[in-house]
Amino acid sequence: MARKGEASAPPYGEPRKFDPKFRGPIHNRHCTDIICCVIFIVVILGYIALGIVAWVHGDPRKVIYPTDSYGQFCGQKDTFNENKTILFYFNILKCASPVVLINLQCPTTQLCVSKCPDRFATYIDVQASYRYKPDQWNYFKQFCKPGFNNPRKSVAQVLRDEDCPSMIIPSRPFLKRCFPDFSTKNGVLTVANQTTFRDGRGKTRNVTDLREAANGINNVLDARSVGMKIFEDYAISWYWILIGLFIAMIVSLLFLVLLRFTAGVLFWIFIFGVIGIIGYGIWHCYWEYDHLKGIPGSDLTVYDIGFQTDFRVYLQLRQTWLAFMIILCVVEVIIILMLIFLRNRIRIAIALLKEGSRAIGYIMSTLFYPIVTFILIAICISYWAVTAVFLATSGEPVYKVMANQTLCKYANLTCDPETFNTTNVTKLCPGAQCTFAFYGGESLYHKYIFIFQLANAFVFLWLVNFAIALGQCTLAGAFASYYWASRKPADIPLWPLFSSFGRAIRYHTGSLAFGALILAIVQLIRVILEYLDHKLKGTQNSFTRFLLCCLKCCFWCLEKFLKFINRNAYIMIAIYGKNFCTSAKEAFFLLMRNVVRVAVLDKVTDFLLFLGKILVAGGVGVLAFFFFTQRIPIFAQEAPALNYYWVPLLTVIIGSYLVAHGFFSVYAMCVDTLFLCFCEDLERNDGSTAKPYFMSASLHRILGKKELSPKKAVG
Repeated sequence: MARKGEASAPPYGEPRKFDPKFRGPIHNRHCTDIICCVIFIVVILGYIALGIVAWVHGDPRKVIYPTDSYGQFCGQKDTFNENKTILFYFNILKCASPVVLINLQCPTTQLCVSKCPDRFATYIDVQASYRYKPDQWNYFKQFCKPGFNNPRKSVAQVLRDEDCPSMIIPSRPFLKRCFPDFSTKNGVLTVANQTTFRDGRGKTRNVTDLREAANGINNVLDARSVGMKIFEDYAISWYWILIGLFIAMIVSLLFLVLLRFTAGVLFWIFIFGVIGIIGYGIWHCYWEYDHLKGIPGSDLTVYDIGFQTDFRVYLQLRQTWLAFMIILCVVEVIIILMLIFLRNRIRIAIALLKEGSRAIGYIMSTLFYPIVTFILIAICISYWAVTAVFLATSGEPVYKVMANQTLCKYANLTCDPETFNTTNVTKLCPGAQCTFAFYGGESLYHKYIFIFQLANAFVFLWLVNFAIALGQCTLAGAFASYYWASRKPADIPLWPLFSSFGRAIRYHTGSLAFGALILAIVQLIRVILEYLDHKLKGTQNSFTRFLLCCLKCCFWCLEKFLKFINRNAYIMIAIYGKNFCTSAKEAFFLLMRNVVRVAVLDKVTDFLLFLGKILVAGGVGVLAFFFFTQRIPIFAQEAPALNYYWVPLLTVIIGSYLVAHGFFSVYAMCVDTLFLCFCEDLERNDGSTAKPYFMSASLHRILGKKELSPKKAVG
C-alpha cells in the first residue's frame, strides 16, 4: 500500500516519475521527433516540385475537350476547330460501348463538328443525288473530313479511305460527343421514331444493332436528365440551402453556449427530441402507408417496377413506406433500450460535459478553430485534385495505325501522321490510317506517372492527417491549460488557444507528422485493397475474395485503433511536450489503468454528442422538409418550385450534420482532454495539502473521490 502523499505504482507499464512542481502544460519545451520533422519538410518541398512538374507537362484541356483523330481539341480557340465543339464518330457500330467512346478508344475516324446529325442519310444516296439535290450534299459533307468535296469519287474508295461516313443517324450531344438519339416508343427501342435504318453498305439494319455499340446509353441519358434537373434545383434553391446551414450553425452555437448552464436539461431534451423526431417519422410513414391503401398500383413492389430515375414513383408504393416505418421502429427501439440500460452512466457523462462546457465557456475561441482545420484540409484537397488532373493529362499525342482489314499486321502499332503516307503501310493495308489513340509517352517521366499518382495520394493523406493532428493537439493544449489552472479562470494563461497552436507548430511538428505518417500508410494500404477488390470483383476465386475481405477488415480495425492512440498521444504531447512514441505509450497505459472509466464515460459521451448532431440535423431537416414541400403557409409563396424537393433537403440535412459535427468535435476533444487530465491528476495527487487535486469540486464528487483539499475545491 502506498503511503499518503505518494503515487502508487501503476499496474500497466513501469512506475511513473512525476515532477512535483508540475502545474500544467510544460512551457519550457524542446523540439521532438526532429528527424521526422526534417523528412516531412523535405516531402512537402518534393510535393510542391511534383506539382510544378505536373503543371508543366499536364494539360487539363485533354479532359475538358474531346480530341479528334488528328490530335486536335474540339472547340479550342484560335484553331480550325474553334466552332466545332462536338466529337462525331464515322461508324459508331465499331464502338463496343459508351465507355470506349469516352476513353477515345473507338476504332473509327473521329471528327470535330459544330452539331450532331439530325436525320438519317447514307453516302450512297447523297452521292447519287448531289447534282439535283445539292442541299443534301452540302449538309452531309460537314461530317466528312475537312476539305473533302469530291462527290465524284467512287463510293468504295471513299469508304476505304474514310473520307466520309457511310451513314449518319440522328444523334444528340452528350459529354461533347454525338450519341444516337435513342428513345423508347411503346417499349420498343427507336431512333427518331424509326426501328430500322440503312447502313450505307447495302444493308438494312435494325436499331437494336446499335445496342452493343451504345450499351446502356438509355440509362446514361436518363442519368443526364436527372443530373440536369438536380442542377436546376441547386440553381434556384442554393441561397435557401445556405440559410438552412446558417440556422444549423446558430443552433449548434446556441446549444454549446447554453450547455454551460443547462447541460443536463438540454441533453435530456436532445434525447427525447430525437425520440420524438423518429416517432413523428414512424407516424408519417404509417399515415402514408394507410393513405395509399386501395389506390391502384400502390400494392406493387419495388422489384415489380424496377429502377426508375424519377424517385417519386417509389413514394407511391405502400411497400416503400412500410420499409421506412420498420427501419425507424428498429432505430427507435434500439435508442430506447440503450437509454434504459445506460441511464446511470448518462448522468455521469452529462456531469463531465458540464465541466467541458465550463472550459469552453472560458476559452470561446476554440469553437471557431474547426474553421482553420477546414481551410487546411480544403487546401490539401484542392492541391491534390489539381495535381492529379495535371498528372493524368501529362503526355504527348500517341498515334496508332487503324486498319479496316482484320489481318493487317500493322494494326494498333504506333505511327507518325506526318510521314505515314510515305510508308508502305497503306499499300499493304488499303484504307489504313494513322489516327490519334491516347496521350502518353516513352520518357522516364511518363513511365512513372502511376507512381507519381500514388505519391500524390500518399502525401495528400499525410497532409490531411497532419492538419487534423495539429487541430487536436492545439485544442488539447488549450483545454489542458484550463484543467491545470489552480484558480479558474484567474490562472488560465492569456490566449491559451494561440499559445497552444504556437507550441504545437514550433516544437512538435515532427511528432504530429510522425503520427500522421503512420495513419497515412495504413489508409493508403486500405485504398489499395479497395482498388484490388474492385478489380477482382468479378473473379470466381472464393479464397481471394475471402482474403481481401479479411485484410480490409483488419486494416479498418487497425486504422480505428491508431486514430484512438494518436488522439490521446497528441493530448499527452500538448501537456508534457514529449515525443510521439513516449506520449503514445504513456497515454495507452494511462487509459488501460482506467479502462472502465474510458468505456463508460468516453463512449457514452460520444453517444450523447452523436444524438445532439442527429437532433440538429433532424430538426433543421424537418424545417427544410416543410419549407421545400410548401407546407408552411407563411413561406408557401417563397418556396422555390423544384423537380426533386429531396435534392436541397438532403443537402441541408447532410450539411447541417457536418456543421454540427465541426462544433461538437471541439466539445469531444475537450471532454477527452479533461478525462485524460483527470486520470493523470488522480495518479499525481492524492488530495492532501501537499498534493491537492486540480479538478473542480463537482467533477471530483461525480467521479468518485471523497477527499478533496478545500483550498483547491474551485468550480
